[in-house]
Amino acid sequence: MSRPCRCRPAYAALFVVLVSFGALAACRRATPQGTPVATASLHINRDKAPIGSPIDLAYKFVVAGDAHFDQDYRVMVHVVDADNVLMWTDDHVPPTPTSQWKPGQTIEYTRTVFIPAFPYVGEAALQIGLYSPSSGKRLTLAGEDAGQQAYKVATLQLQPQSDNLPTVFKSGWHPAESVEHNSNVTWQWTKKVATLVVKNPHKASVLFLELDNPGGVFNEPQQVRVTIGDAVLADIAVTPQHLELHRIPISAAQFGTADMADIQFAVDKTFVPIDITGGTSKDPRELGVRVFHAFVEPAP
Repeated sequence: MSRPCRCRPAYAALFVVLVSFGALAACRRATPQGTPVATASLHINRDKAPIGSPIDLAYKFVVAGDAHFDQDYRVMVHVVDADNVLMWTDDHVPPTPTSQWKPGQTIEYTRTVFIPAFPYVGEAALQIGLYSPSSGKRLTLAGEDAGQQAYKVATLQLQPQSDNLPTVFKSGWHPAESVEHNSNVTWQWTKKVATLVVKNPHKASVLFLELDNPGGVFNEPQQVRVTIGDAVLADIAVTPQHLELHRIPISAAQFGTADMADIQFAVDKTFVPIDITGGTSKDPRELGVRVFHAFVEPAP
């Protein structure tokens, strides 16, 4: 039997680690090591997904009746391969800070993430936990400890990226850029008009569009109109320094009958860095908005 392909590059990790501290209720110190502060669970909206596609992760923490948190802990998500080798992580701050969690309370929230372009096909396990950003110490949770207080909460079958609907960044796009030391975070600047070519699925679909403008140029939002031919799919206000994910429905009729469909993104105002910085920047590009993800997912 063939083994799943895997690779182990060094990605910038966002760790969810679990630790516990000694608890005196009067002093509101952390719960003693070994005593679970919460029961954690995670539901994924699908059992299998291709590389590069979006998934919804629904988190649930049921806080123990005697738990108290002396600081704001971070949530870790480790995604490991069949050999328990770390592939990538999704460290984050929960919407409700842990310092506000109450004994017996249930904390629930959902995050949409895109599976990084990692060269692995096969079963992946997701492990979560809580850790102190200042000390790195991990809290104890109730559940299946996969080691070092990282708790296995779900599995996901990763499929080849080729299983996604074929798309091409056709015109009006600048080359992809990424965060230094973290190739998982990438984006492409648009020009005033950018075109994404998608293979027509001939069925209702959703366009996942994640975009922003890092700010410093416009004080007011930019307006982005998303169209296919004469059909307006959405009008989006892009607020400076605010990254936002939009889910835009597309009907089968809006795709038309051709084999390929052109989705256009028109930005109301653009800028050229070299023109607005007095020569401080040498960047001569016309820039509209930054697009982190433009992904079309057909309905089931």
